Amino acid sequence: MEQALEALGVHDAVLSADEIAFLDTHGYLPLGGILTRAQVDAFNARLAELLEEEGAAAGSELRTSGNIRHRAEQGVDRLSDLVNKDPLFEICFTHPRVLAAVGHVIGEAFKLSSLNYRAARPGDGLQALHVDWPEAVPPGQFKVCNSIWLLDDFTEENGATRIVPGSHRWGTTPQEALADPTAPHPDEIQIVAPAGTVVIFNSHTWHGGTRNRTDRPRRAIHSYFCRRDQVQQIDQRRFLREETRRRLSAAARFILDV
Repeated sequence: MEQALEALGVHDAVLSADEIAFLDTHGYLPLGGILTRAQVDAFNARLAELLEEEGAAAGSELRTSGNIRHRAEQGVDRLSDLVNKDPLFEICFTHPRVLAAVGHVIGEAFKLSSLNYRAARPGDGLQALHVDWPEAVPPGQFKVCNSIWLLDDFTEENGATRIVPGSHRWGTTPQEALADPTAPHPDEIQIVAPAGTVVIFNSHTWHGGTRNRTDRPRRAIHSYFCRRDQVQQIDQRRFLREETRRRLSAAARFILDV
């Protein structure tokens, strides 16, 4: 793992001490300017093509991977298994600042679990507060870490993700602690940031999408990681195409656990 991370540019100075402290304290960390405007535009153009090509089958890999199956979510556009769908998306599981933050949360022995797209349609997108693990874990024994790649400006009106800062250290889940996890939480904040930002969040931090109250979709990619001893959402060994394998570096393949 150390050799793969080094090959991808991960080293001790990739994140500042202040950034690490913020992530530890609050359970999330915005990393500004990871994608340029041109990259954001290229992502959105390619994702629109994929949605058109896949039609009703869009996002089906996540529901049929055989590892962790997910129900279709109403009111959102979904795409799954982006690892295979364009070299453009490789940055989402190889960027050194992202990998450094993920490794800090769950330890060096981690792998990509899935790389998916979610866009909240106008009038939809509200999720209950949740964590991305089936049970509470003690602080410091974290299993999963997510990153949200903002492909639109996240605003208070367009369905930006809400997070309850510090909740990763509470040792409980919203479903256990709250009468109504869909209701606003008194301590929640919304992630308001420009397109091109990547927000790392400890996936044991309480979070969820809010309702998109605009007339346009709110678009993002989720690059989700787990410890190497856990099951991936998308079984990379099963799904990885041979042409994808050939173009990836040995370090990138290691991050995929293939």
